Amino acid sequence: MVKIVSKENGKSVYDDQPNAHKKFMEKLDACIRNHDKEIEKMCNFHHQGFVDAITELLKVRTDAEKLKVQVTDTNRRFQDAGKEVIVHTEDIIRCRIQQRNITTVVEKLQLCLPVLEMYSKLKEQMSAKRYYSALKTMEQLENVYFPWVSQYRFCQLMIENLPKLREDIKEISMSDLKDFLESIRKHSDKIGETAMKQAQHQKTFSVSLQKQNKMKFGKNMYINHDRIPEERNETVLKHSLEEEDENEEEVLTVQDLVDFSPVYRCLHIYSVLGDEETFENYYRKQRKKQARLVLQPQSNMHETVDGYRRYFTQIVGFFVVEDHILHVTQGLVTRAYTDELWNMALSKIIAVLRAHSSYCTDPDLVLELKNLIVIFADTLQGYGFPVNRLFDLLFEIRDQYNETLLKKWAGVFRDIFEEDNYSPIPIVNEEEYKIVISKFPFQDLDLEKQSFPKKFPMSQSVPHIYIQVKEFIYASLKFSESLHRSSTEIDDMLRKSTNLLLTRTLSSCLLNLIRKPHIGLTELVQIIINTTHLEQACKYLEDFITNITNISQETVHTTRLYGLSTFKDARHAAEGEIYTKLNQKIDEFVQLADYDWTMSEPDGRASGYLMDLINFLRSIFQVFTHLPGKVAQTACMSACQHLSTSLMQMLLDSELKQISMGAVQQFNLDVIQCELFASSEPVPGFQGDTLQLAFIDLRQLLDLFMVWDWSTYLADYGQPASKYLRVNPNTALTLLEKMKDTSKKNNIFAQFRKNDRDKQKLIETVVKQLRSLVNERSSQRSL
Repeated sequence: MVKIVSKENGKSVYDDQPNAHKKFMEKLDACIRNHDKEIEKMCNFHHQGFVDAITELLKVRTDAEKLKVQVTDTNRRFQDAGKEVIVHTEDIIRCRIQQRNITTVVEKLQLCLPVLEMYSKLKEQMSAKRYYSALKTMEQLENVYFPWVSQYRFCQLMIENLPKLREDIKEISMSDLKDFLESIRKHSDKIGETAMKQAQHQKTFSVSLQKQNKMKFGKNMYINHDRIPEERNETVLKHSLEEEDENEEEVLTVQDLVDFSPVYRCLHIYSVLGDEETFENYYRKQRKKQARLVLQPQSNMHETVDGYRRYFTQIVGFFVVEDHILHVTQGLVTRAYTDELWNMALSKIIAVLRAHSSYCTDPDLVLELKNLIVIFADTLQGYGFPVNRLFDLLFEIRDQYNETLLKKWAGVFRDIFEEDNYSPIPIVNEEEYKIVISKFPFQDLDLEKQSFPKKFPMSQSVPHIYIQVKEFIYASLKFSESLHRSSTEIDDMLRKSTNLLLTRTLSSCLLNLIRKPHIGLTELVQIIINTTHLEQACKYLEDFITNITNISQETVHTTRLYGLSTFKDARHAAEGEIYTKLNQKIDEFVQLADYDWTMSEPDGRASGYLMDLINFLRSIFQVFTHLPGKVAQTACMSACQHLSTSLMQMLLDSELKQISMGAVQQFNLDVIQCELFASSEPVPGFQGDTLQLAFIDLRQLLDLFMVWDWSTYLADYGQPASKYLRVNPNTALTLLEKMKDTSKKNNIFAQFRKNDRDKQKLIETVVKQLRSLVNERSSQRSL
């Protein structure tokens, strides 16, 4: 229901009035009637004007029809006249459209032409293998040109083709990198050789100074003609400098040997492509593989120096390339990477050198290996790689070098000993005398005063050995060069290696020589004389080393040469061998003895074998006059004691069952000759009858049997003043039993003679007493 609100007061017409609806309708009808009246008045007011207007329109109607006809006619005429214009206008419109289209095409083509030109340039760069430029062109196309023409289909084709081109560039650049890696693998030895030559060239000046310094102190090396020739050193230095000048002209740089452009291009390409990490990983992985191949030595590398040189040059070439890459590229390799690679390589190198050098038996090869290691270390040190472990390895190789030197010089010493005639060196004139003196520091005023011809006391082996010891010192010194060690350390190394030569090699050769079967007594005597002179020459060897190193012998830590003990031990061995061979010779003569142990009467003269033995001993002891007195006396005493013991053993031999009194008397004649030989003083220096005491046991035993003085022996036994103090009861019993058996055999048919029966009874009585005495001594010893 619509709620009607009064305008006047804004209240609803129905509010608070009865029959409000009805009243409202009445008022509404009244209002309508009022409006109808007003409308009627207005229409009446305008009706006349409307009528007038209609009248006017009717008048105009005729004119309007005429005008219509005229307009229609005019329109027809215009239509006929405008047909040709319309045709021309359509042509003009069509031409204008074509012109507009042409202009649009030109504008679009002008927009596309730079794109096409850049793409054509890209193709040309790809054909010319200018891949880095091609990638830059692609960037320009994508960032600048393609957005202008992205709505065209040809542009979409180009856009789709660019990733393929990038992949092609990556593959091509990677192929170039592989070719580069293969090339540097093949040329590593040449690169390394060049780098090592450059390192040598850089050291030329310092090496020349070292040689000049050596010449300076070499001028004063005159210890008994132990001199380093100055002219020879100057010639060597001049020749060395000339070689260095020649090498300087031939030295090439690493860039001359290797074209690094593939690496640069590939690195730039991958950097532009945003894949630099992939390239770095691939490069490092491949180089590590190549490093393992380079570090793998040939199985026969130790046989020649060329094998070691090739091994070193390849390694140097590898790391020279890595160092170059490190400095000319940013991030491809880092210092941490090269250090890690070098530490890995260094461990492998040391292991390889330690293994292969152990097979080297030639000192010259070991020395060349040392020189190569020094050049190798100096070269890589110049490129910033730490090489201290290589110099530590050189000290191990130095010990091996000394071992090979010792083995070589052992052969040299053996040859010298084999060629020696073991007789004093004869000198017939002054020239020969000076030659010997120039080789060996011998000083003897008495010999100098003697007239020619004369003889040196030593044999030819002595100066030869002395010269070879100096040569050994020179050879040992060669290894110490370029090791960056002080003169004190070099002096210590020289002295220690020389001590090894003396105490081990020369001593062993001397001992082996002394023990050889063909070395006789005369040779042994000469060996003792030789060792005496070699021992005296040791002080000159010390002076020789001092002049080389300029280190005084008075320095606290200076090692002394052990020649004194070495040659003393050799002399003791030779002396012992003299005693042994002399005793063997005595045994040979004694074995020639042919006694008739059952003879009834002696021959009246000494046995022939014994006289030959005594004559031999006299001649031998004449040779011993050149030996020190104590040695000759000891040899003489040892020979007499051994002869006495051999004769005693002959009497007491268990295989000898019977001995007659005639045989005892004959044996006594032989012992008398021995005593006469001892009393003749075959070797001077014995006091009184010292040498005769060697036969005292035999003498007392034979006197006991010759005078048959058993009562005195038994009565005085055990007394300090006993006449037969040296006679052992066992010895007397053994010999008496053999004589008892002989008496029984000889008296089978003469047992009824009173004298023989008495003698037999006396022998039996003495035998019983001796047995009782022996048993008593045995019981006392057991207690």
